[in-house]
Amino acid sequence: MDYLLAIIEKFIEDQSQVRMVFVGLITMAFVGCGLALSLLAASASSPIRRRLHIAEGRKPKQGVAASRLAKSVAPVSHYILPSKEKERSHAREQLVHAGYRAQNAMTVYYATKLLFALSLPFIVLMFAPLFPTMETSAVIFAMMAASAIGVMGPNMFLRHKVNKRQRALRHGFPDALDLLVVCVEAGLGLSTAIQRVAEEVCVSHPELADDMLLVTTEIRAGIDSVTALKNLAARTGLNDIRGLVTLLAQSMRFGTSIADTLRVYSEEFRDKRMQAAEEQAAKLGTKLIFPLVTCLFPAFFVVTIGPAILKVLAAVGRI
Repeated sequence: MDYLLAIIEKFIEDQSQVRMVFVGLITMAFVGCGLALSLLAASASSPIRRRLHIAEGRKPKQGVAASRLAKSVAPVSHYILPSKEKERSHAREQLVHAGYRAQNAMTVYYATKLLFALSLPFIVLMFAPLFPTMETSAVIFAMMAASAIGVMGPNMFLRHKVNKRQRALRHGFPDALDLLVVCVEAGLGLSTAIQRVAEEVCVSHPELADDMLLVTTEIRAGIDSVTALKNLAARTGLNDIRGLVTLLAQSMRFGTSIADTLRVYSEEFRDKRMQAAEEQAAKLGTKLIFPLVTCLFPAFFVVTIGPAILKVLAAVGRI
């Protein structure tokens, strides 16, 4: 900083102008850094780059650390995983809903919980000498709290991922359903229509596109369409997709028109979305009560009743 100020002072003698030039240069440097970071983020999430990855048939490498962790804990995975089959199935279902469909996903999940549960108390114990006034009971309580956070933290993260992915699938499902209706009415088969819709929504809704492409892959592998669609409903965990799968299965079973079934379900789904929007709008008045009571009413009472209280206190003070 001093070197930069010395260079500026060689050309400008007025100190006020020196300060203005210095502030301008610092501002330009911060703006340039911000633009560079934004360009890097935009290039990393560019739709063109994503389409090139899909066209080339490859995806960015990910999950290397998770695979290494799974290999390292594979000999003791029997002791890490829960013994109850119900708990295992629930964890496997949550991982699938979150998008983790690898075979070692559950092992990595429970190994991460065990790692956090053991490492966080050790970190608390390492930093305990920095607080000499802290009692031993407080340190033990902090270690227990850190262990509890290590156990519950992955559960909260997994729940967040499930909600985030289901929200993305729910947002992309109406567009995919409309495109599916158009493709089927244009004469395409169900499998071909699903593949075409997946290719169209791969940029705007990549999660839904991946699941739909997996349906076409299963059908090509020899799995019947009904089973592949049921697997789609199980992977997403959404009632909307489950209802569509049920209608399509019944249509294939009884030989009715798939296009008519999709058109009817699309209309019912639009009505359901409108009813959900009206329900959220009706709840808005009730939800506004709490911020009004906590934020607006105290200020309103201070403005309206405050002067009267001050006058009463002044009158009482004269007595």
